[in-house]
Amino acid sequence: MNGSLFDIKECAIHDGPGLRQTVFLKGCPLRCSWCHNPEGLSARPELMVSPNGCTGCGRCREVCPLGGTMVGFGKPPGCTACGLCVTACPQRIRRVAGETVSAETLAARLMENADYYAGTGGGVTFSGGEPLMQADFVLETLRLLGPAVHTALETSGYGDENAFAAFTDAFNLILFDLKSMDDDIHRRYTGVSNRLILKNARRLCRGNTPFIFRIPVIPGVNDTEAHYRAVAELAQGAPSLLRVELLPYHITAGAKYALLQKAYQPGFETDRPIHIDLDIFTRHGIRSCVL
Repeated sequence: MNGSLFDIKECAIHDGPGLRQTVFLKGCPLRCSWCHNPEGLSARPELMVSPNGCTGCGRCREVCPLGGTMVGFGKPPGCTACGLCVTACPQRIRRVAGETVSAETLAARLMENADYYAGTGGGVTFSGGEPLMQADFVLETLRLLGPAVHTALETSGYGDENAFAAFTDAFNLILFDLKSMDDDIHRRYTGVSNRLILKNARRLCRGNTPFIFRIPVIPGVNDTEAHYRAVAELAQGAPSLLRVELLPYHITAGAKYALLQKAYQPGFETDRPIHIDLDIFTRHGIRSCVL
């Protein structure tokens, strides 16, 4: 069983309890305007090139199978992210985002320091991209990790209902994003409907798996009392809800796009002040906080 990932972050502190190893899986069905991990959107490996540090040595062009790699910031049309220019670059300003690993290899890597993370009350978190796109791979990796490792899932909730049901049984904790409760707004800023997401969210609210609703707070998009109230009404009375977390948008969200030769065009006012109201959740008897 193989899967694709683009990073493993060590000592993560906001992806569940304690210190954690966070696995970032590659591929996502959403196209959120504020996405800060654009290298996680495509399921295929991608070449990332820093626009700074190039000396113009031409080594990348010499080894490129397509014969057209631009020196410094760039890649040729049809780039397959073979990685030859990465190893040839003396300035180390190139890297490939995306690697294929087996469930056995990933589990073994995560288990190397599992005792240390367990000692902090932490464990392993699967994020993305969207883990539901690689559900079988994730479930196999969880099986190999075993019940002693605390596992958490970060998800948009957009995925097959049966796969999501299997995730609720397999994970110890689920961190579930609610980007917009309004379907039209959700379509506009993420590219997909929220109907499947809300169906999976309701499953969480009825179930026994501990979970946290997370709101990426985007200025002028979902930082409204109507959105907060709709989330509170959905979550009210859910027996396994731990809290609602609000994650304010940060101006640096678009920093990686240039590395992929993509334009960051969020479609909203990035410098607009954000409106946050935790009292709405308090009135519904729900714990909430701002990260």
